[in-house]
Amino acid sequence: MKRYAFSLVAMLTIAAPITAYAQQSGPVVQDANGQLRGSVENGVASWKGIPFAAPPVGNLRWAPPEPAANWKGVRDATRYSHDCMQKPFASDAAPLGTTPSEDCLYANVWKPAGAKGKLPVLVWIYGGGYVNGGASPPTYSGANMARKGVMFVSFNYRLGRFGTFALPQLDAKGGKIINYGTMDQVAALQWVKRNIGAFGGDASNVTIMGESAGGMSVHNLVTSPQAKGLFQKAVVMSGGTGLAQPGQTVAAAEQAGANFARAMGIDPDAPDALAKLRALSGEQVIDDLNLATMPGSGPEPKTYVGPVVDGTVIVDQGKAYRSGAFTHVPMIIGATSDDIGGRTGYMVVGARGASVRIAAQGVPVWEYRFSYVAQSLHHEGATHASDIPFFFDTQAIKYGADTTARDNAMGKTISAYIVRFVKAGDPNGSGLANWPRFHADSDVLMNFQADGKAAAEKDPWGADKPDTKTDGE
Repeated sequence: MKRYAFSLVAMLTIAAPITAYAQQSGPVVQDANGQLRGSVENGVASWKGIPFAAPPVGNLRWAPPEPAANWKGVRDATRYSHDCMQKPFASDAAPLGTTPSEDCLYANVWKPAGAKGKLPVLVWIYGGGYVNGGASPPTYSGANMARKGVMFVSFNYRLGRFGTFALPQLDAKGGKIINYGTMDQVAALQWVKRNIGAFGGDASNVTIMGESAGGMSVHNLVTSPQAKGLFQKAVVMSGGTGLAQPGQTVAAAEQAGANFARAMGIDPDAPDALAKLRALSGEQVIDDLNLATMPGSGPEPKTYVGPVVDGTVIVDQGKAYRSGAFTHVPMIIGATSDDIGGRTGYMVVGARGASVRIAAQGVPVWEYRFSYVAQSLHHEGATHASDIPFFFDTQAIKYGADTTARDNAMGKTISAYIVRFVKAGDPNGSGLANWPRFHADSDVLMNFQADGKAAAEKDPWGADKPDTKTDGE
């Protein structure tokens, strides 16, 4: 198999092995499974490669995440562990910093060294079309956000066919088991709730934030009954409409699973089909699947679909948002000015549609549009995922010596709004231009402009948008 059938979610762009135990000096924290030794650099303490679930290998391939095992002694937590199994691609906007592996369910924590009291927590969920991405890219570092007074957490979740796969043999008595990657996200948030206090974080003040597939994941988590009570605020960056996509169904996932088995020479109906599939190498399961190969429509049957509405882990977001049956937390929602689909397309229109639906339930929403382009790029329009470094104030890492003073000023501005939101549930604060709460009738958003300024304005593209009350439904 060389090509894969097109799906919209596949367009979404986004991101050292563990040394068993530490001997060097560094801050030691006791989590529920054992002691972890981190490191301190430039005023920031960090712990990386923290197990939040058991390695999903062997019989745990295509199984819900299991608890991490306890360990004795002090575990080294100074380096990233593996990103999840995938085929990286050359044009990735956030190249991985590790070698991918199925053993990948690890979290990372940053905090200001010497901080007193409980810190508000920001949890990052990377994008990558659910087939690529990871926590290790340098621009996803939480160090600069930690310097602003918050605790930053990132983690990995299973991708591609490891993250979404269906066969009848995988069904449990309680229903379909398909969305393993989303289950990993829930497990990571449960780990945060149980353990973040040991690091100095406030488990009752957690914000989830994701971009692209990560933004879609935030919508999934806000509407999932399994994630209820695990966070208090949410940020959706280029996460689309907050509605399930056509074709992302249980039936489609089961058909794709059967097609993949046959492509591997395995009868999907045979009693030993699952055992044979679990015996495949990780590379065989990937079978060249990544963002670069998914767009297109080869002659072969579809062998992969992304996360689907299973009614248990992922529910119908449209119904949830219309009925009010979702976690009512303050939200920031937006997209870039030259996002996927352009000014009248999926991301830009979707951001406003999601804002309309959620605000209609009385939930505080602040909408944004990111129009700024790093000065070294010399093109018009902010492309998909180009906002991430500025939100984390890591633009100097992304652009290196080409970073300008204006670039840094934009990063300082946007990250300040995010920090205020993480701390207080409202992005506004001293020294920042007022960002009005979104209302459908006024249609005001915060535009992070091409000239480097932030200005609240009535959406200038409002007339280009269809009726967002029914858009995508």
